[in-house]
Amino acid sequence: MSHPVKAPVARKKPSILILCLLLLLWSVGLGWGFTQVARSQVDRGILDAPHIGTVDPIPERFEAGHQLYLEHCATCHVGIPPSVLPTETWRELLLDEEHYGTRVEVLPSPQIYIVWDYLQTFSRPKLATTETVPYRLEYSSYFRALHPNVEVPRPVDLDGCISCHPNVVNFDFRRLPSDVSQ
Repeated sequence: MSHPVKAPVARKKPSILILCLLLLLWSVGLGWGFTQVARSQVDRGILDAPHIGTVDPIPERFEAGHQLYLEHCATCHVGIPPSVLPTETWRELLLDEEHYGTRVEVLPSPQIYIVWDYLQTFSRPKLATTETVPYRLEYSSYFRALHPNVEVPRPVDLDGCISCHPNVVNFDFRRLPSDVSQ
């Protein structure tokens, strides 16, 4: 006895309309998921963080170095953010007893290591091996990069920072007066 042979069944290709509908549903679901994540972060205060003032948030591990830096370096002049000078400049400044014409004591151990850890972490390496180590802000390529389209008077005077950064005494370089354009 022979079995009847079935004719092959042709498979229909999914309709382009069905594919578009699935893509639309997937996109809506993904968008809804992202809004839920963003909403929960706002509710927890992650996206709506308070104004921190400093250039970078300072983790607790580096707070002591930051405070020592401000105590020893921001009492005679404005304490500038480490990011405006290369790491090599900070290394030389920490070890130099002649600080721009003024005799200063090198920080004792362990304070120097705590400050160095902070400065090294928040500063940047020299851009090029051919670039000389800048000891003045006006020669720092990072300072210039952080101040695009800003006409900075020459020579750059640390006390002149307050003209654009009114909260500089609180190590707040983010808030600018409304009349200063970036």
